[in-house]
Parts: sequence; C-alpha cells; structure tokens
Amino acid sequence: MSPRKAAALRAGDRSLREHLIATAERMMAERGAAGLTVRAIAREAGVADGVLYNHFADKEELLAHALRARAESVASGLGPLPEPGTATIEENLRAYVAHGLAAHNALLPALAGLVAQPEVLARFSAMSGGAEDWRSRLARYLRAERDLGRLAPGAPVDAATSMIVGACHEPVLSVLFQGGELAHRVPSDAVDGLVAVVLRGIARHEPHQETRQESRQEPG
Repeated sequence: MSPRKAAALRAGDRSLREHLIATAERMMAERGAAGLTVRAIAREAGVADGVLYNHFADKEELLAHALRARAESVASGLGPLPEPGTATIEENLRAYVAHGLAAHNALLPALAGLVAQPEVLARFSAMSGGAEDWRSRLARYLRAERDLGRLAPGAPVDAATSMIVGACHEPVLSVLFQGGELAHRVPSDAVDGLVAVVLRGIARHEPHQETRQESRQEPG
C-alpha cells in the first residue's frame, strides 16, 4: 500500500472503495453534487486521481454509490416508520408524510446538482438491492390498514399513496422543471393539511348518531 493510500485509510479499517464512497457522500451532503469532479473527490479522499478508476468504471458509478449512501444515511437518521394497527391512522400518516418530506428535502442539494447527469440518477435508481423503499412501505401500510378495517373498505389506497408521494416529490420536480434557484421546498407545516385531505378520501365514515337511531325505529 502506498504512503498516500495508507494516509487516506489511517482513520479506520474500511476498504479504499468504501473510503471513496464515504468521501463523495460527505461532499454531497456539505456542498451538493454540482461541480463534483473526480479530482475534487480524489483530493478530499487523499489519493491520486487515477485511483478512483481502479474501483469504479467511471465517475457516474462512484456518484451513484455516493447518492445511495447519502439516501441511506438520511433514512437511518429519520427513525422507523409506524406499523399497521398501531396508534391512529392520522398519527401514522403524519409520520409517513413527515418522513418523506424530510428525506426529499435532505436529498435536494445532491439531486439538484445531478439534474444534468441523468446517467448517475439512472444508476442510482437501479441500486435498490431489493430493499423496500419509502413509497412501497407507505402503500403496504395503507393496504394493511384497509385489510384491518381501520380504513374504508373501498379506500383508494393507491391514489392516496400517489397524492402523498407527489407532494413529497414536489421539491425535486421543481428543480427539474424550474431550476435550483426556483426550487420549492414543501414546508413541514404542510403535513397536517395533506394528511387531512388524504383522510377525507380513505377514512371510515361512521353514520351520525341520529341516522343510526332512525334506522333502528320500526316503520309507523
């Protein structure tokens, strides 16, 4: 191992490949992905420029891995999502929406800098590794609550999922179509309003007390 490589790994026992991914992830988190070059990553990692190509086919592969690592770091910092049958539907939906908004807002700087690099985003999307993402967890949660009878029997859970996911995707879409300087971040206080709108379409609606009493009366 060269002295420079040894210095790069002195702080821990991870591999050089892991060190390069961690370095690129940290740079994304601190500076965004715009202008993130092989030379800049190599200098930050303490290695020669050409070392990156010993571990990755190209810069796009390294950035895709760094973006995946960033997404996993953000998700791990947000805590677990609620399971079906626990707490109330309203409380749980707030947790799912807040999780989605926080994750997308945290990833926005990195995603904004990669708009002009679709190959990185394509490779990132292909790196799920079979793990269930936030959208899939949300859809599964709503279907399970419907099966438990805590939502209306015919609740359109797919439409509700799309509504929530669309609202959380709004910051990313605004970057794609309007540019980074005009990006619209969905404020955290939008959670209550979004949950209220979704619940109107999927919650169980119990008949009013007066209606139940009238239905029990014998016809005169």
